[in-house]
Amino acid sequence: MITKYRLGQPFNTEAVVEELENHPFSDFPLENTTAENKTTVKFHLDNDDIIFGLGETVRGINKRGWIYESWCSDETTHTEDKRSLYGAHNFIVVRGAKLFGLFVDYPGKVVWDLGYTATDEAVISFDDVNADFYYITGENERDIVKQFRKIIGKSYIPPFWAFGYQQSCWGYTTEQDFINVRDNHRKNNLPLDCIYMDIDYLDHFKDFTVNTDNFPDFKGFVDDMKSHNIHLIPIIDAGVKKEEGYSVYEEGHKKGYFCKNADGTDFDCGVWPGVVGMPDFLNKEAKEWFGRQYKFLTDMGIDGFWNDMNEPALFYSVKGLKKALNSLKEYDADKEIGIWEYFRLKDIFNGLPNSIEDYSSFYHNVDGKMVCHKDVHNLYGTFMTNSAGEYFEKEFGKEKILMFSRASYIGMHRKSGIWFGDNFSWWSHILLNLKMLPSVNMCGFLYCGADLGGFNNHCTRDLLLRWLQLGVFTPLMRNHRALGTKAQEAYSFENTEDFADVLSVRYRLIPYIYSTFRRCSQEDDMMFRPLAFDYPEDKLAIETEDQLMLGEECMIAPIYEQNKNGRYVYLPEDMTFVKLSGEKVTTEKLSKGIHYVQVALNEVPLFIKKGKQIPLCKPALSTAELDTENLEYIKG
Repeated sequence: MITKYRLGQPFNTEAVVEELENHPFSDFPLENTTAENKTTVKFHLDNDDIIFGLGETVRGINKRGWIYESWCSDETTHTEDKRSLYGAHNFIVVRGAKLFGLFVDYPGKVVWDLGYTATDEAVISFDDVNADFYYITGENERDIVKQFRKIIGKSYIPPFWAFGYQQSCWGYTTEQDFINVRDNHRKNNLPLDCIYMDIDYLDHFKDFTVNTDNFPDFKGFVDDMKSHNIHLIPIIDAGVKKEEGYSVYEEGHKKGYFCKNADGTDFDCGVWPGVVGMPDFLNKEAKEWFGRQYKFLTDMGIDGFWNDMNEPALFYSVKGLKKALNSLKEYDADKEIGIWEYFRLKDIFNGLPNSIEDYSSFYHNVDGKMVCHKDVHNLYGTFMTNSAGEYFEKEFGKEKILMFSRASYIGMHRKSGIWFGDNFSWWSHILLNLKMLPSVNMCGFLYCGADLGGFNNHCTRDLLLRWLQLGVFTPLMRNHRALGTKAQEAYSFENTEDFADVLSVRYRLIPYIYSTFRRCSQEDDMMFRPLAFDYPEDKLAIETEDQLMLGEECMIAPIYEQNKNGRYVYLPEDMTFVKLSGEKVTTEKLSKGIHYVQVALNEVPLFIKKGKQIPLCKPALSTAELDTENLEYIKG
């Protein structure tokens, strides 16, 4: 059962699509206070209580013991000390003396102190007295999640080809770069469906442009790649370059579609193109206008996009940079600068990106009312992506365009997927990738995945193969890296046939992954679940966080440590251990309990529950070539 409690006059985040009766916040069942423009909710934690949820965050599946902040952040280093990443997903499920779910529908910063300050207490707080709270009770965790997912609407379903393997790199610049990626995959028998276009395809990083020197016939190039069953997926950033003669900027400026300073002038800041205007996606007219801009690329055959820099990420504001530069005038370069003065200067310039002072200084036009960005910050990326998603549905219908975003708030899952942002080529990030999957599924985001191999730093052969073994199961399976990092395309390493073996497994599993995905969208269910959801009385299952249930049939348990030939797994019931490699399938019946299993670098491990089965098709080099009718089955 879901009960909605309304506090004050909340901003309409559009997260919930089902109408529920408003109950007074005075009846809210958890301890709470509202004073001095601050709201606090508290509840007691017993020693064995568990907290699931919060979507895209660091640390474990059990969120207890740390302090998190719902604040969409351009966070480049995903270490355990971070409190926020790119998404703001304000939904938790608490298992304790009482089992309940809680969604805090508030678009500004929310602080979740989940047994951090006091180990026996959870404290949720934010600086406002306007929000909607949804309190959910149910038979079990999965039931609570399903109830929540029902009121927030069905999850986005991308085109079938979006379940194929995808290659990306910040640094592919010319047509020949993309042709090389395509041809190297094909000649090495490496399946591939998509190649991504990072900011280098743009004319001076301007949205909805193409560098015609590098792509003299862009439409012809897109068509040619499609004839090879390759979809090109360009990036779109949030900022619009401030430049005379650039029609997107000029139209947006003329119609007042950019965010404003308090005095009504455009808020100017710096990102990749230089000084930009930030489209006001909370302004309905501006939102529709920006969505229509995607037509420039869809008219040329583009049918997939990834939205980036939309937390929004700000390198600096123009006024903030001027203030910082003016501070230099206090110092004489010919005189000695003390250590504390040095640190002050360092802090001034390090504080320019994504400054709370800047976020507090610009405004949105919401139905004629000026709303401070800080109070609705977590909606920016969502409303940007929804602007595109709504346009695509109107023009093409559902399931025709691939779309995913870096920043997100609950509700965006109806129009788009997400990826987990700028991770690192660290073994620990395989495990972080795994642990995020059930948490974001709880919040409706089914089409999701991490940058396989890691975006930052330098990927090794064994790291990529182990990460791909997990990526085989994630709906978004994309290999992506940063400019200046070691090449990590599968064909860049020796013994390429090992990568072909693993990627072929993905294509063999696509009928299962796709059908499971569709079912979970239609039934408001999770693809990936903690073992605790399925085996609530099993203490070992409850504490196991490096294995996940997949669909109704399987369990996955990837290897995430270097120089390991296998790993220990816990089977909460009898299962069949399956190793897949190319077209080779080996099976072994295992009883409930702890087992050590060996997995080679070119094998994909999977565990099928007793009495269940999964389909396999023949491998192919693209989804267009898959035979999804003639299937074989592996039985548990």
